[in-house]
Amino acid sequence: MEREVQRVRAAFGSGRSRPLTFRRRQLEALRAMVQEREKDILAAIAADLSKSEFNAYSQEVITVLGEIDLVLEKLPEWAAAKPAQKNLLTMLDEAYVQPEPLGVVLIIGAWNYPFVLTIQPLIGAIAAGNAVIIKPSEISENTAKVLAKLLPQYLDQDLYAVVNGGIEETTELLKQRFDHILYTGNTAVGKVVMEAAAKHLTPVTLELGGKSPCYVDKDCDLDVACRRITWGKYMNCGQTCIAPDYVLCEPSLQDLIVQKVKEAVKEFYGENIKESPDYERIINLRHFKRIRSLLEGQKIAFGGETDETTRYIAPTILTDVDPEAKVMQEEIFGPILPIVPVKNADEAIQFINEREKPLAFYVFSHNTKLIKRMIDRTSSGGVTGNDVIMHFMLSSLPFGGVGEAPPRVQWDGSVSRKTQFRYFFASTSLFVKKPEARRCKQTPVSSQQPVEGRLGETVLPETAQQREAGASVADPPGRRAGGAHEGWILLKSDPCHLLILSPELFFYQIVNEPIIFKSYQKL
Repeated sequence: MEREVQRVRAAFGSGRSRPLTFRRRQLEALRAMVQEREKDILAAIAADLSKSEFNAYSQEVITVLGEIDLVLEKLPEWAAAKPAQKNLLTMLDEAYVQPEPLGVVLIIGAWNYPFVLTIQPLIGAIAAGNAVIIKPSEISENTAKVLAKLLPQYLDQDLYAVVNGGIEETTELLKQRFDHILYTGNTAVGKVVMEAAAKHLTPVTLELGGKSPCYVDKDCDLDVACRRITWGKYMNCGQTCIAPDYVLCEPSLQDLIVQKVKEAVKEFYGENIKESPDYERIINLRHFKRIRSLLEGQKIAFGGETDETTRYIAPTILTDVDPEAKVMQEEIFGPILPIVPVKNADEAIQFINEREKPLAFYVFSHNTKLIKRMIDRTSSGGVTGNDVIMHFMLSSLPFGGVGEAPPRVQWDGSVSRKTQFRYFFASTSLFVKKPEARRCKQTPVSSQQPVEGRLGETVLPETAQQREAGASVADPPGRRAGGAHEGWILLKSDPCHLLILSPELFFYQIVNEPIIFKSYQKL
């Protein structure tokens, strides 16, 4: 493993990943891979998650293609040096911020959307000019094999390497020094990744999960709300990090929600859900058993059927759920929807705030003031009102979490999915002194002599040396003898410092010798 990392680092050291033309060629090659090997990719996703071709394409492939197109369009703008604001002392100089590649980046992919959640950060890392080691999730083994086969066929093999394997291989990989690590997955493993990275002081981006609550107000369109909750909850068999995890509502709404979610499930998946091509399966047996155990001792209002041989768990609704129940203590990440009755919105707010900050929060209500109040009084990675998941779909919004569901990056609102690009570059501060400023002095002034003149008044300085030599006061320091009798503007004066602006455009001077100022009018 160490040798592989060193090989990739040596390739980065050659500098060939830096030019924009090279980055563009690699991104175009990645796009060609997705387009030319689409069937292989879709087949692998289907083998891992029993996902239909339509769902795999719409949820993963089309997102990757759109991301590549966007980055290719925006890359010249994102990678360009940005001028920095200058002050009076640096007016003649160049100051700017240059995005620089970090170096060798490790990307540890997720299994629930195994293609898009691995390739999307790869796009950002390539665009930023880095070398990359890709570690697909071993849980989605079919997609991992396809990535290990296809990526070397299309991308530079020295700069971009794929490492497959399980816990042992990942542990060994994390012992190596990287310049950045991005991990997508659960919080427990995220802590392991961060601990390993800390030994090398490696910066880390963690895309983790959490329990995302959904509050349903009595003043909402319940039919629409339940259809949208059903779509977001049972998509990918509940294995979506921002799926609605549980519902909070007044007791009078509970039975109505159950009925309307049942109707929506049958509309989406038919009467025989198990045979529906649009309903996925749990990723593996371990996760199947974990999710099934959450049903123990619960009041099942709908669903609950399971089949271990096919890893099938039916869309399920639980009612009157105890907040202390096991199903409420961990992210479900499966097709189980608990309903927890609360008295009102204030109690829902209190319920949410007593727990870890959610990755997402959803609220359904016609009362916009209520939605605003719930947003203001809770903290989450993102909020969607009167829908679910849609804040992720809008590329102009940043995506991430707070608390145990990071990251939420700093964002200026000027570009869309620039966040992936931002993970993988460093902002280098650059300052270049121009030749025109060669006469400028930047040294302290003596406080022993008084300063005559008011701020903004036209003045001419007379130094002690000039007086002794009999020089004209009309020839200030740094000016040639016989120059024009134009005044200097006194900009700032205090006991320790003096700042003067000469009549020459943008020529300033901080004088470092005793000075007597004599006031003059402009000629």
